[in-house]
Amino acid sequence: MSAESRSQNSLVSVRSLSFSRGDNNIFNDVSMDFERGKITAIMGPSGTGKTTLLKLIGGQLQPSQGSITVDGNDVHRLRRTELFNLRKRIGMLFQSGALLTDMNVYDNVAFPLREHTKLPESMIRSLVLMKLQAVGLRGARRLMPNELSGGMARRVALARAIALDPMMIMYDEPFTGQDPISKGVLVHLIKSLNVTLGLTTIIVSHDVSETAAIADYIYVVSGGEVIGEGTPEEIKHSGSEWVQQFMEGSADGPVHFHYPAREMQDDLFSSGKRY
Repeated sequence: MSAESRSQNSLVSVRSLSFSRGDNNIFNDVSMDFERGKITAIMGPSGTGKTTLLKLIGGQLQPSQGSITVDGNDVHRLRRTELFNLRKRIGMLFQSGALLTDMNVYDNVAFPLREHTKLPESMIRSLVLMKLQAVGLRGARRLMPNELSGGMARRVALARAIALDPMMIMYDEPFTGQDPISKGVLVHLIKSLNVTLGLTTIIVSHDVSETAAIADYIYVVSGGEVIGEGTPEEIKHSGSEWVQQFMEGSADGPVHFHYPAREMQDDLFSSGKRY
């Protein structure tokens, strides 16, 4: 699909975005489109601002310049109430899962329904059981968070993220710290929920194989810029040495193993200095 078609069909549009923390320039004139009903991945090494981008999309951070629109709304021009209402339509799966430790599985999933709706408890019960069934954990509803494995906790967090039937869900490193079976379960759930619920999905990740297996489109970011974009197949055959090094996990390439330093012999034979 052409860039113009992607732009016309996008739920989220990022245009000429720049963002800095002090003297650290995290994004420099970045533009991206996230298509409706598709899974779009933002990939790159740790520390490149991937999670920061999710916070910018959610309106938690203010860009230095540029704009972000979500479903036609300029996020950073919304009033507080309007932004709050928009956020209710966006599900978020945090890297840690962020379950409420003093509530059992059932109450964790019921929490957003009780906070943001006036539904009777009988209907909340039906919805909670449906969401837990979708992630395969209806039978675990009475367990406490400390009784769950890491993979189960992520799945409960996912059930909570879809409790309000959002139009979009954002995943922050969903595969980090998961064993191969849990990764496989999460890959299946992300893909199946996206199709079944008609979601628009944004995944931030540096797990190459899992993300590429389900993404419709990938942006690779580094140094505050988009250095590669395309379908997983296009990214696989990218002519960029940096993109190839990242996707293949190679030690040798544009990203050097050694942090910049003066010559080793100069360091060894420098006189009188402790460091």
